[in-house]
Amino acid sequence: MTLTALIIDDEQLAREELEYLLTKTGSVEILAHGKNGIEAVDLIRAHKPDMVFLDVQMPGLDGFAVLKKLIGKDKKARLPQVIFATAFDQYAVRAFEVNAVDYLLKPFDEARVQQTLEKAHQRAANQNAANSAAAADNTASDTAGARLDALVRLLEEQRMQMPQPARSQSGKVVLRTQNRLLLVDQKEICYATIDEGTISVVTQTIEGSSNCRTLEELMEQLDPENFWRAHRSFVVNIHHIREVVPWFKSSYQLRMDDKRQTEVPVSRAQTKRLRELFNL
Repeated sequence: MTLTALIIDDEQLAREELEYLLTKTGSVEILAHGKNGIEAVDLIRAHKPDMVFLDVQMPGLDGFAVLKKLIGKDKKARLPQVIFATAFDQYAVRAFEVNAVDYLLKPFDEARVQQTLEKAHQRAANQNAANSAAAADNTASDTAGARLDALVRLLEEQRMQMPQPARSQSGKVVLRTQNRLLLVDQKEICYATIDEGTISVVTQTIEGSSNCRTLEELMEQLDPENFWRAHRSFVVNIHHIREVVPWFKSSYQLRMDDKRQTEVPVSRAQTKRLRELFNL
């Protein structure tokens, strides 16, 4: 039996490595890839896969938030098998082994991937048998939803005990401007943009360049509660958005509160996130 799957991970190399290992088994059809939690929710609803390989730590919605959104939307919806991919050690992920879900540690091990697939196939067979036996009973999806709801609570309890990724304790970002290195508080940053490999960071009073090579690298230094990747070339501080400007073909631009009142495009892929942020 071939199972359909999605791979959700913000690291391209991790996605490619996992797809290679899964495809090599001949028992998995990869339907699509996703780079973040928002894409994960959309792809799961669109493709309805048998299973999802889901990174725990991602920008925007993390793996836990993805589960919460799936549960919150429709508790009776068909839920895929969720297999977490994580860099945490085995002791930190013991909670992942409950309620018929699995985990894979990075870097991925071929034998461990095969073991996970064997579990997934067995669970799928058991679920098919249960669905056949309960064809006239509509409680099956309620039970699945309740199990996943309980899992989210367990995962959140476990996450509170996990070591959090290191961040600058000062909350400062280094900017280079006029041959000077300035320490700028994150909350003062309006937006950052990349052009031809150079990242410009703009506050209400100054503009400088970052030593980071990519916006992804810069995002690792910033508070994900306040900063949002509105476009592949822009990261914005949501507290410095002055106005949401409707644009052509149902798109939007963000007018920031810097001196130039810069207008930042919102990519079509992030329009849904914009509506969620501001209840549009």
